[in-house]
Amino acid sequence: MARTAPPTVPPPPGPPARGSLSLHRAFLRSPLGLLRLGQLALGAAFWVTVAAHKYEGAAHFALFAAVLVWLLTLALFGLSLLGRWELVPWLGSRWLLTNLVHDLALGVGLYAAATGIMGHKAKQRSFCNLPGYSQHCLYSAYLSASICGGITACLYLFSGLYCLLRRCQDQRDII
Repeated sequence: MARTAPPTVPPPPGPPARGSLSLHRAFLRSPLGLLRLGQLALGAAFWVTVAAHKYEGAAHFALFAAVLVWLLTLALFGLSLLGRWELVPWLGSRWLLTNLVHDLALGVGLYAAATGIMGHKAKQRSFCNLPGYSQHCLYSAYLSASICGGITACLYLFSGLYCLLRRCQDQRDII
């Protein structure tokens, strides 16, 4: 007697296929996308300037704050650029509010504090900017960092106000 194969059961359906990753070009052309690029560039200039020179005391906090905000901004930029913010639990459905809080609370707050610290350190070192001073001087590094930090804080303020404007207009998307 010939053996018959048992009836085959179809395999259970797999997870739904996700679309391929592609750039969300509308975000890059939006005011928020351009502001994010400026924040990333000037934020990197701030913390690279501080990290490349000898720093002590409160400059440790300034460097920590700048790198923390820069990394969070990089994450927001990446998720927004790929259009994948809905993958972030709880925050994805509130992406405009997430960007608003990030920009105004973290971006402006921490960069303003870091700028104040670096400006204070530059003022403390202003004596070494005199002609004929032969020792290593950190005045220009601290001044450059404080200028980059101030401009970056302004960019965060502008992007926060942009998100606030969109929120007040009852729009729920960042673009």
